[in-house]
Amino acid sequence: MDLNNILSQLESANEEENEKLLQQYNREVSRGSAGFFLRQPKQTKLCQSVLSVLGRQVQPSCQRTCLETLRILSRDKRVLAPVATREGMLTLGGMARLHAGEEGGDNQKGSQEDTQSEEEERVVVEALKCLCNVVYNSPAAQQVSVDVQLAHGLCTSLHTARTWHHEVGLFTLRLLFLLSALRPDVRGVLRREWHALRLLTEVLEHTLDVRWVGPYEAASPDPQALPMPAEDNERAMEALKALFNLTLSDEDDHQFRLIAAILRHLLMLKTETEEKTEEAHSHAVNLLNNLPVSCLDVLIDVPVQGGLDKYGGKNMDAVQVLLDFMEKRIDKGSNYKEGLTPVLSLLTEGSRHHREIRRYIKAQVLPPLTDVKIRPEIGTTIRNKLVRLMTHVDMGVKQTAAEFLFVLCKESVDNLLKYTGYGNAAGLLVARGLLGGGRGETQYSEDEDSDTEEYKSAKPFINLITGHVEEPMPNPIEEMTEEQKEYEAQKLVNMFDKLSSFISDREAICISPLVTLGGL
Repeated sequence: MDLNNILSQLESANEEENEKLLQQYNREVSRGSAGFFLRQPKQTKLCQSVLSVLGRQVQPSCQRTCLETLRILSRDKRVLAPVATREGMLTLGGMARLHAGEEGGDNQKGSQEDTQSEEEERVVVEALKCLCNVVYNSPAAQQVSVDVQLAHGLCTSLHTARTWHHEVGLFTLRLLFLLSALRPDVRGVLRREWHALRLLTEVLEHTLDVRWVGPYEAASPDPQALPMPAEDNERAMEALKALFNLTLSDEDDHQFRLIAAILRHLLMLKTETEEKTEEAHSHAVNLLNNLPVSCLDVLIDVPVQGGLDKYGGKNMDAVQVLLDFMEKRIDKGSNYKEGLTPVLSLLTEGSRHHREIRRYIKAQVLPPLTDVKIRPEIGTTIRNKLVRLMTHVDMGVKQTAAEFLFVLCKESVDNLLKYTGYGNAAGLLVARGLLGGGRGETQYSEDEDSDTEEYKSAKPFINLITGHVEEPMPNPIEEMTEEQKEYEAQKLVNMFDKLSSFISDREAICISPLVTLGGL
């Protein structure tokens, strides 16, 4: 059927005919039929016609088909004018069951969810998908979303997160993430008036099945437990992204410490694939970077589980996970700016402000030196990999890696040069104004003598520039005969004669003009 016919019939056709017309359109677009990719004016007209159909009292199956068409159209930001209106956004919000500002909204929403049929649930999911596309692609729709308090409806929905079906929860959280990312002015309202930070924390807590054994300590995951289901992992990632937006400014310390405890629990979990586990850890790192550094003690202070006596009874399991994650990102060898620098920054600040974290990380990254015959950037240890990054072409990566090692060395230039060599550390020292030695501004405890006997005996022979003991260069005249030595000595004398003659000529050229001027 011709597209013009579809457009002309939508206004006058009955519900069943409209559904068939739009199903045909959806199928043809999915197949990539060239004739069904409309020009902008016709796309806008189709978008308006679909909204008109949705404004009538039609069955859920017809609503779903209309929303599928609208979802396809909403990928093009040029045709969203009919949707980016108060009427259009309220229509989609109603289909998504986002009833902002209604009395008794929590209970009403819960009862609605309990009585939804499968077809009605698909309508809700399609409406949420449409809203995600529209909000992402249209600044006008973002403003209308603020005007109609769409975020309030999303927070109302968060109250019933325990009853969500997967896709309803997934796209509700995604829509909240998009709105809080694209409209910074909404973040404060979400935190202060609608308690989104607490609600998202509860969603994360429920999704990860957190069981509390202390004020800020979650029970350790069962080693025999199955990996986290993929659907739970997807929802957790969306909740983490939304929380990231909402923690970009100061908030209640208790809430932040609670989030840190949940993130520690997440770091200890495994998902169904290594790739998904790494993604979860990446989001956890990003969110931890947003929290006040004073809250990072929650990562190591777990009295019920216990810790290591040598580190003041602190538990370093989460720190080790972060170190392993950092090394994996280094080994990838690409996208260091976004993939590696966040975890390096997190470990740097954690080490700067928490003595036990610094001591543990230094023991793993910069153990006492024994073999100083190899250059510090050569090898496969985590120290070798980080030293190589100190001369990376990306300035941000280079500075972050150098700062991390500098903090592990208590910001002592002498200690840093011991592990990296002057050549690798020169960039940091110039930036810090420490080429002549000294310390950074942070105050640390007194240095402990951790030098091994091997290092102490080799120290006088270490090349300070390269950071290793170089093999002695062979003496070139040892194997020469007396005649060869005499010949080389004569060559050297001749070279000095030529140099002296050259210098004398240059002096004569410089003096002669002065003599002439003096004669005048």
